[in-house]
Amino acid sequence: MSRRVLQLLFGLILYGVGCALTVEAGLGVDPWTVLAEGISLHTGIGIGWVTNLIGFAVLLLWIPLRQRPGAGTLANILLVGTAMQFALWIIPPLSGTILQFAVLLGGIALVAIASGLYIGAHFGPGPRDGLMTGLHSRLGWPIWVCRAVVELIVLAAGWLLGGTVGIGTVLFAALIGPGVHLALPLLDTRREKVSARGTAASRSPASYAHGAPSSPRPWTDTFRSRHRHPPS
Repeated sequence: MSRRVLQLLFGLILYGVGCALTVEAGLGVDPWTVLAEGISLHTGIGIGWVTNLIGFAVLLLWIPLRQRPGAGTLANILLVGTAMQFALWIIPPLSGTILQFAVLLGGIALVAIASGLYIGAHFGPGPRDGLMTGLHSRLGWPIWVCRAVVELIVLAAGWLLGGTVGIGTVLFAALIGPGVHLALPLLDTRREKVSARGTAASRSPASYAHGAPSSPRPWTDTFRSRHRHPPS
């Protein structure tokens, strides 16, 4: 349990840092961060704090969908945006296209690893993931359709509010799925437990006697200044 809790907390903090890196790269961000950027521009609230507020608002949508949050869901709402905001205060401004792309790809990689960490801890989905599964359960649409519809709406709303849409948005969409696909099997705590049990059983004489199977298988400098030090 202690390993799972630490993995959850570290994963959520790392997720926020990864998102902050994609923001600082200034080449475009994922749809939900585009929305957070747009709201931040119009309210003066730091983008990380807006991310927390959006997470809470999305959680309210779970009520008609009859979804139940877990401890990981609530931790997601509290930690991701907070870590993101602190990282944005710390990370220095970037200059140069090569550095921007390097930071963007590094941020996407961190988000993929962080997703594997917090999902693999099995404390409940994030608020946005739960929204997708809830729509799937209530409407019968495939998960990918639910995700595409919701994220297109979110992306459009964020872009209209002034959020950054660019090559980074496309790269995030193209790379995050394969990245999580690689990270999750390595960080899934339940998979490790099953594997450990299978290994122990395979070494036991009783397991051989009974034939037991083996274990299963472009952002401006002005905006950077605004979301780092939002006006009072």
